Amino acid sequence: MGYGTSLGSVSPVSIVGNSPVIKRIYELMAKVACCQSTVLILGESGTGKELIARSIHLHSERQGRPFIPVNCGAIPGDLLESELFGHEKGAFTSAVATRIGRFELADGGTILLDEIGEMPQMLQVKLLRVLQERSFERVGGMKTINVDVRIIAATNQDLETAVKDGRFREDLFYRLNVIPIEIPPLRKRADDIPLLCRFFIDKYSERFGRKPITITEEAAHILACYSWPGNVRELENTMERLLVLKDDNIVKPSDLPERMTGKRIPELPDIDDDDTNPFVSGVDLNAALAGYEKRLILHALELHRGVKSQAAKYLNINRTTLIEKMKRLGL
Repeated sequence: MGYGTSLGSVSPVSIVGNSPVIKRIYELMAKVACCQSTVLILGESGTGKELIARSIHLHSERQGRPFIPVNCGAIPGDLLESELFGHEKGAFTSAVATRIGRFELADGGTILLDEIGEMPQMLQVKLLRVLQERSFERVGGMKTINVDVRIIAATNQDLETAVKDGRFREDLFYRLNVIPIEIPPLRKRADDIPLLCRFFIDKYSERFGRKPITITEEAAHILACYSWPGNVRELENTMERLLVLKDDNIVKPSDLPERMTGKRIPELPDIDDDDTNPFVSGVDLNAALAGYEKRLILHALELHRGVKSQAAKYLNINRTTLIEKMKRLGL
């Protein structure tokens, strides 16, 4: 995401958009930056939740202090407690030295707890205490450590549903949900797509030392009508890829990925009349489905820059299921 305007005391640096819904978010961010309240950022993967959190930090009184992001969904549950709160030497077998956790590193600044809905319930209890008392003990430690940290949480999950299902503590939800900021998916702010395209084209043409590309009216219409399941992250990846691969500087509809033009879904293995082709006497359904599944998984991983937890959510499967499929398919 990126800013196209400056509202209130917030002078946006990397969030682009002039649509009414984004302008309302700018105004809310300007108010939030001036206080110390806990913020809960809600939105689909790829909508720019971390950028919102960084901007709030950079325009707060804590701007000169650390901004520490933690992806709670990317760290195994048995390691997350040590990652957040640190551990003492000898706390467990591999604890050969004392380790400072992310909360201590963020002292005086801001910590972003991304994918907070993935946090195990055991840790939710400890986090609740930190929110209430701003203190904790390292794993295996007895000393209480006090910190001055602003907490911003982010998630692409419906936490209210998670509370009803017993997967997320109700008391923690209300502690986090002091000031909610809901980031709309890109498909709900299509007016911002041309501005975002230009922002990313300029960004990568400067980075790669290449001439900026121009998007034809027909191609621009396709981009505006596409649903963008990967949101702004998918759009950024698309602009980068076009800039790198285009031999000329004009982007036509034929240059866009086929998932956008609607020509066909990811290709299945080719079937022809070659006698060496195993499909000559019939289609090997298992092989065809495996090839299709492999392409979908690679596409999801590309959209989400290799982050398995986010790719799994895009595919509507568990992270462990994704890992098992990747192993089976040799990815």
